[in-house]
Amino acid sequence: MTHLNAAMETVTIALGIDYSQAYLFDDTGEPNIPDHLSDNPVHPLGIINVRGGVALLTIGTHYGRVPFDVQVARSEPAPDLGAYEDIVEISFASEVGSVSLHEWGDEEIHRLPPLPAGPGWYRLRYHAYGLDEGHADFYEENASDRYLLQIWPADESGPRFVKSTSSRHRSWIKVD
Repeated sequence: MTHLNAAMETVTIALGIDYSQAYLFDDTGEPNIPDHLSDNPVHPLGIINVRGGVALLTIGTHYGRVPFDVQVARSEPAPDLGAYEDIVEISFASEVGSVSLHEWGDEEIHRLPPLPAGPGWYRLRYHAYGLDEGHADFYEENASDRYLLQIWPADESGPRFVKSTSSRHRSWIKVD
């Protein structure tokens, strides 16, 4: 389902999850999938990793379906601080100005709205709620965890934590 707004388009997906993973691909057709926590060994974000036009998105649920919203905006949207426990940001380069969300093994591919500035640098802000609860059940058809990915044009910049409160996320980023 797509909701239109002059400044932002929102897509709502019941995302199929295998192995706690989903991927955002630049639509170049040449994926190079990054490893889970190796985005930057000095500053790992724990739930997202970007390399070569692919973002690996880590999900709490191991197998099942999770609610996943994607917002493609013309300018930086506000983070949803009240509705999500863990929020991180990272830069992402698009060669072609279009991206799609892929389920593990390309079981289903979700086309997303065109990126507003065409090819170039974008910022990804990844929100997660329920990483601890989602991880508790191995298979969940209607998982309790949920996710929001915001995408907007922005110059390349370093990874950043916006919020980290779940114990699972804090253990991945080695925060006590």
